Amino acid sequence: MPIVVDIDVMMARRKMSVGTLADRVGITPANLAKLKNGRAKAVRFTTLAALCEVLQCQPGDLLRWEADVPADGAADGADR
Repeated sequence: MPIVVDIDVMMARRKMSVGTLADRVGITPANLAKLKNGRAKAVRFTTLAALCEVLQCQPGDLLRWEADVPADGAADGADR
C-alpha cells in the first residue's frame, strides 16, 4: 500500500505506549494497533487531529506516501 503509517515512530520518540496513547486520544488500543500497523482502511480527521495533539506533531509526521514498486523492481508506469 502506498500510504505508510509512522505512528510507532512518533510513539517511540515520545516514549509513549499504545495503551497510554489510545487512552489520551480516546480510541481503543485495538483500533490504535490497526492504525499503527497500517491495517486500517480509513482514519477520521478528528482521530488524526487528536493523535497530532497528543503526540505534538503534524499529520505528515504520522502518514507518508511511497510509490508502489512491482515485485520485479520495474517501474515503467504501464499500469497507470
